[in-house]
Amino acid sequence: MAGNGQDAPADVPERIPPGQHLVHGWPVSHYGSVPRFRPQRWNLRVFGATASGDERQWLFDDLAALPHTTVVADLHWATGSTSTGHEWYGIPARALLDLVPPAPGVSHVMAWAEYGYSANLRLSDFDAPATVLATHHNGEPLTAEHGFPLRLVVPHLYGYKSPKWLRAIEYLTEDRRGFWEERGYHNIGDPWREQRYSYQENPGEGPGRG
Repeated sequence: MAGNGQDAPADVPERIPPGQHLVHGWPVSHYGSVPRFRPQRWNLRVFGATASGDERQWLFDDLAALPHTTVVADLHWATGSTSTGHEWYGIPARALLDLVPPAPGVSHVMAWAEYGYSANLRLSDFDAPATVLATHHNGEPLTAEHGFPLRLVVPHLYGYKSPKWLRAIEYLTEDRRGFWEERGYHNIGDPWREQRYSYQENPGEGPGRG
């Protein structure tokens, strides 16, 4: 297992977005309590505006048969911290789109997690090459505090777009705000553009804003 406290590579300053500062390790950050994993009740759903009109479900043991990939990426929190060099192993989001194609009019997805937590994404962000439904981090299964058994990782956006304890992906033909987006965070969340808060949104960057 690779350590989280290794010396930072020489290119790290170029990987730190504006307004961010480098932190070592992997801080735990979430809202509410850590859910208990009950494998007999757990499944992953894809529903909403699917091309077939049907939803698809996988049990936890079914995940091993899906395509997998490894992604090395940084994490950026909207509170200003950046942690570098995380190795994720899991199901590429593109594979999920291939297995359950969205209807032609789909423009966004809603990622649903335990306790009704949600994060909305443009379809292009969900379909990005580094977006992964992660089961492992640095060669080890995710811990409960970091999202076991499954978390969405969208490394090119702020961390609130990467919900832990993922349970479902909903295909949307119209954008709508997720949990933090309804509470004042930016609808897109690009750290390189410092899109932290909803008051910074330009027309077209969020529902109801032109």
